[in-house]
Amino acid sequence: MADMDMDINLSFKQGKRVNWMEKEGWNGFKIRSELELQEYAETVVIRSLDHPPQGFSISRSDGTFHKFNNLETTASASKVYPVFGVAGSIRLLAGTYLLLITSRKEVGSYLGYPVFRVTSIKFLPCYQALNTLSNHQRKDEAYFQTLLRIVEDTPGLYYSYQTDITLNLQRRYKMADGWMTKPIWKQADPRFVWNRNILEDLIENKVDEFIVPLLQGSFQMGQLKLNNLTSTITLISRRCTRRLGTRMWRRGANLEGDTANFIETEQLLEYDRFKSSFLQVRGSIPLLWEQIVDLSYKPRLSIIEHEDTPMVVKRHFHDLMQRYGNTIAVDLTDKHGNEGQLSFAFATEMEKLPDVRYVPFDFHQRCGGSNFDSLKLLYDEIADDFEKQGFFLQTTDGELLEEQKGIIRSNCIDCLDRTNVTQSYLARISLEQQLQRICALTSSEYICSFTDDEDLEIFRNLWVNQGDEISLEYSGTNALKGDIVRYGKQTISGLIKDGISALSRYYLNNFQDGIRQDAIDLISGNYTVSGNSPSPFQLNKFESRTLFPVASALLIGGLTVTSITLNRAATGQNAQSVISSVICVGATAGMMALVKANGRQICSRPRLCGLL
Repeated sequence: MADMDMDINLSFKQGKRVNWMEKEGWNGFKIRSELELQEYAETVVIRSLDHPPQGFSISRSDGTFHKFNNLETTASASKVYPVFGVAGSIRLLAGTYLLLITSRKEVGSYLGYPVFRVTSIKFLPCYQALNTLSNHQRKDEAYFQTLLRIVEDTPGLYYSYQTDITLNLQRRYKMADGWMTKPIWKQADPRFVWNRNILEDLIENKVDEFIVPLLQGSFQMGQLKLNNLTSTITLISRRCTRRLGTRMWRRGANLEGDTANFIETEQLLEYDRFKSSFLQVRGSIPLLWEQIVDLSYKPRLSIIEHEDTPMVVKRHFHDLMQRYGNTIAVDLTDKHGNEGQLSFAFATEMEKLPDVRYVPFDFHQRCGGSNFDSLKLLYDEIADDFEKQGFFLQTTDGELLEEQKGIIRSNCIDCLDRTNVTQSYLARISLEQQLQRICALTSSEYICSFTDDEDLEIFRNLWVNQGDEISLEYSGTNALKGDIVRYGKQTISGLIKDGISALSRYYLNNFQDGIRQDAIDLISGNYTVSGNSPSPFQLNKFESRTLFPVASALLIGGLTVTSITLNRAATGQNAQSVISSVICVGATAGMMALVKANGRQICSRPRLCGLL
């Protein structure tokens, strides 16, 4: 995929104004949206429904691609059904699988172009060679197929047929003339193309009009009334693919400085004759650290000692400054316990980077007891730099008025809950500054006092919904502290929802995320399937899914017998009952200690790559 990185860098031109919103005479590249899939005995055909039909076929015998124009065939297809885009292909042991968008939903528009959310994707086996596989390979193939079914349930995938949605407004402004005439996969920022690893065969075979680059993240739109004019707010979060994974199995950074759960969030305002954009980013603490699940509710954080740690931190922030400008690192972690040790290590490394401002803010301590107005203390601390960083602003005819000169990089431990509350707070302040800049508000007016309750609720819900979506992608549950964003305070119903989500995270982290991480590693290319690859069952000798039910049965059985004997002892039947109770309690306690001691083996673990 080096071509993708090269192409976007070559097309970037500082200061070049592009009137990309001019619709009349628009000659940009467009992906074919209405397709038909035809299955034949020898081939699988993807063809457009326009005239003359164009498309490509895949041979069932060897998996080769063949592009065609105006295909004519006398054979009748065994199956014909509509599809809405081709998202990639992957080769496993038994052959090629094509990833197809089988249903979609229009969720809004980005700068005038329709945006769709994927509601269903399916892998179609284009050719099978199971009869040539050994028994071990068949077992491996069955596991890989299980991973593909997990990929089919990937949440938060978005795309557009007419424009790229991975580039923020400011970067789009600086693109070279004619960039929209290139295939959309070439327009895209490769960091945010979820399926970029599985596009290689399609790109190589030059079927550009059928290639759909997918963004994983969140896309939310809402409309507010300001001065009797309707303004549109679009909130789009772009999840980076460089260290993609689940909550516990992708922590910290790799040696290249890429961090887990790195997300660029753009808040786009369209009002009257103006368009403005405000960017923030989030990402895991850029150190080498891990938090291995072991049945504990909160597994211990472990910092990995490595001689390249200073370089990892430097690479991460160098990349941010190159892309976004001046950077402020806002660290929302606790300053005591395990989190405190990690935060202290982060602060120590940040002292070596004089060009980056590091701002520690103990969210739980400062905002404890629902005292979330304390976030103003954080803003007061960074206000001067925040205002200097500014936002991007232009008129609808392309005239540049302001540029965003830097970025706030926020993190907590997961970069989900505390981070989302903080980012929504800063986004509201920036929105007020943008409206004041274009004279929609006076310098003494604020969103809270200027808009009615319904408009304010719309704005808050955008941030709540995007927080939930990002959290689902990383942790498997909705975000915690969502009612703080929505209402500005913790509520009883919010506490109950947070408790349910916390328990769900515990279960998923311990018993589901290992296989989910394998699915992510397979689709993102961290693990490549070939006949020479070691079996995933050889990479991981033990079967956690077998150990878990055995351990559960032992504990439940022990607890049941213990409760029965304790009940008998309580009724005072005889001394033998008391002795039996003591023995059962001891045996059950011993089993619990044994299960806890082997928690890492019992929990679901990735087979393909483990920790990266």
